[in-house]
Amino acid sequence: MFNTQVYLNRINYQGSVEPTAAVLKALHYQHMLTVPFENLDIYLGKSIVLNQTTFYHKIVEQKRGGFCYELNGLFAKLLQELGFQVTLLSGRVAIPTGGYGADFGHLALLVELDDYSWLVDVGFGDSFREPIGFGPVSKQVRNAYRLVAEEAGYWILLQRPKSAQQESSLYLFTLEPRKLEDFKNLCLYQQTSPDSIFTKGRLCTKATIEGRITLRDKVLLITTGTEKQEYPVNSEEHYQSLLKEHFGIVLIS
Repeated sequence: MFNTQVYLNRINYQGSVEPTAAVLKALHYQHMLTVPFENLDIYLGKSIVLNQTTFYHKIVEQKRGGFCYELNGLFAKLLQELGFQVTLLSGRVAIPTGGYGADFGHLALLVELDDYSWLVDVGFGDSFREPIGFGPVSKQVRNAYRLVAEEAGYWILLQRPKSAQQESSLYLFTLEPRKLEDFKNLCLYQQTSPDSIFTKGRLCTKATIEGRITLRDKVLLITTGTEKQEYPVNSEEHYQSLLKEHFGIVLIS
C-alpha cells in the first residue's frame, strides 16, 4: 500500500530523489512545512498503534499529522524506499525541571550518508527544519542546534534561540539501532497516562516559511520571525474551522 510518489505529493516535494545530502535536507524541510505535529486522535478515542500501513493511511491518505512514533516511523520508510540508510533511535526528552524522561519516550532517526551522519527528526514539534549533522553548529531560522557527545555513548541535542544567551537540551539519545515495536510501551503511555503531555490538551502545529502556526484548545498562535500573535478560540465549531483553514484537517469521529 506504500506509494512513494503519493507520499512525495503529500509533502509537496518536487525534485531529485537520489539519496544525497541535498535531497535529505529538502525532504526534511518539506515534511516540516506540510505535515503537522498533532495528538488529535487521543481526543477522538482512537488508539495509535505502531504500524507503518496505519501511519501511511493517516498521514498520506487522510492528510493528517501525528506525533513522533508516527511521523518519524513513516518518514523512515520513505527514506529507505529512496535508498537512504536509516536507523531508528530512542530518545529521552528533557524535563524542564531537570533530567530526562524515560527511554523510548521519543523516536528519532539516524541517516548515514557518504561517511557522514545526520540526526533526522520530523516528529518533535517546534524543532529543526533540516537534519542536524554530527559536526558544526546548525543555524536555522530562529535557533541554532548542535550535538554534544556524552559519556556512555549518549548524545545530547542542544538548542539556543537567537534571542537567548544559554543553550537548552531537547533530548538525549544513543546510536543503538532500535525497531518500531521497541517503542510500543511508551507509545501507549503517551496516549493514555494522565502524566503524559499528550493527554493534557489538543495540539496541532507546523512550521511555516517565516515561523510557525500552532492551534491549542483555547488559542491560535501565529509566529512570524520574532513576532507572535494570539487569537482566542471561541467555540468547538470555531476550533474545527481553524483546524481546517490552517492545517487542512477535517476530523472524522
